[in-house]
Amino acid sequence: MFRLGLIVNPLAGVGGSVGLKGSDGEATALKALALGAEPKANLRTQQALEPLAGLEIELITYPGEMGEDSARIAGFKPRVIGTITAGHTCAEDTERAAREMAKQGVDLILFAGGDGTARNICHAIGDATPVLGIPAGVKIHSGVYAVTPKAAGDVVAMLVRGELVTLADQEVRDIDEEAFRAGRVRAKYYGELLVPEEGRFLQHVKNGGREVEELVLDDIAADFTENMQDNVRYIMGSGSTVQAIMDHLGLDNTLLGVDLIENGQLIGSDLTAQQLLELTDGYDTRLVITVIGGQGHIIGRGNQQLSVELLKRIGRENIMVVATKSKIKELEGRPLIVDSGDAELNHQLAGLIRIVTGYRDAILYRVADY
Repeated sequence: MFRLGLIVNPLAGVGGSVGLKGSDGEATALKALALGAEPKANLRTQQALEPLAGLEIELITYPGEMGEDSARIAGFKPRVIGTITAGHTCAEDTERAAREMAKQGVDLILFAGGDGTARNICHAIGDATPVLGIPAGVKIHSGVYAVTPKAAGDVVAMLVRGELVTLADQEVRDIDEEAFRAGRVRAKYYGELLVPEEGRFLQHVKNGGREVEELVLDDIAADFTENMQDNVRYIMGSGSTVQAIMDHLGLDNTLLGVDLIENGQLIGSDLTAQQLLELTDGYDTRLVITVIGGQGHIIGRGNQQLSVELLKRIGRENIMVVATKSKIKELEGRPLIVDSGDAELNHQLAGLIRIVTGYRDAILYRVADY
């Protein structure tokens, strides 16, 4: 029987919807909760466990919100080890859980979190035991995560069924959250973890070193501004391509946040999920987003302020994707990815989507349904 370890960082990603750019540290997590953020890591874990229903698995996990709750909701009868202080889990709990599961001889540790969680597990066990991440954090630069929670479950299911899946070392990277909140990305290498590698389902390390193509960005910005409509509110997502549009308009921009504009004026900066819902309620609204270089995500990485409710209200036809062709070529044919946290919405957003790649220049590119 396949022995699966399960670890959940229950507060992973809690800062995303309220614009905090991360959730590392108890103080940040508490601030996010005080601002009205709702933890989603356990829900994403349940989504990852769904493809494993009915398979021969012994699931070993930590108590309560660190895995037991999600496992039981998903229909498993887990073997629970270790102890926690409910409502006050921390990095040390994650590291202790990883060490204990490795000693138990699990075949794989499935964990939910972000880059900070990956760092903890790397520090605790290195590459001694295969692991796979369920993406639940705000910032995910590491290559140890599946592209979506369901994709994580699909990879584990392949392993349980005995299908051929390559094991490979993948980088663990994390950034300085304080610098990130100030609009600077400083990613650092922390080691490697042994990960089941299935090309369709495994996230690539985020590419942060690509040369900015200033002329192409100017063309994209010119095309966008020429086609802007009056009395329409535009949600401007994060990233340098969207920043080029804001620069073209002469407006202040939150590089790693979400802004709102109308009629050439800035309505709100670095908005939370709730603020976006309130400021677009009753207004004709468009969403402008770009592609994460090297990974292909357009929803679910660094823009958790774009809630499921907001995306459903806006509708697929009002989502505008902008990206340089070089950024698309970096994907080497891999599809774009939507990881909204809602399987129905992911399915609705799948298919071919138009991407503005220059002045009066656009391509059609596939969005996957993982």
